[in-house]
Amino acid sequence: MSVMNRRAANWGLESAPWAPSKARRHVVDQLHSWGFQEADDTAGNIAELLVSTAVNDGGRRVSLHLADQDRQALIMVLSHRTGLAVTDDQILPTVAALGATSCGADTAEDGRRLWAVLDL
Repeated sequence: MSVMNRRAANWGLESAPWAPSKARRHVVDQLHSWGFQEADDTAGNIAELLVSTAVNDGGRRVSLHLADQDRQALIMVLSHRTGLAVTDDQILPTVAALGATSCGADTAEDGRRLWAVLDL
């Protein structure tokens, strides 16, 4: 993933049961370092859900990406498991209900991507 003209961070995580809580900490800590304290619950909950979904895809690793621009954050997760459906009928409405401004999913050669944008 290439991100230009904005701050960004990324982490490689083992696809394991503890990965969602680790993703929450990474995202919240990074947003704090960028000066955003008020989105802790929304950002943390969305990061956990996206990573949990990627872990359930059954790959060996998960990539977590975070970027900010214009008081919005992008959280994107890649499952690194190919051959999956783009998404099920429940994940995106659940992400939206957690407070995402927009969200989506797609698949590529490197696996399924899930992403959400939230206001900071």
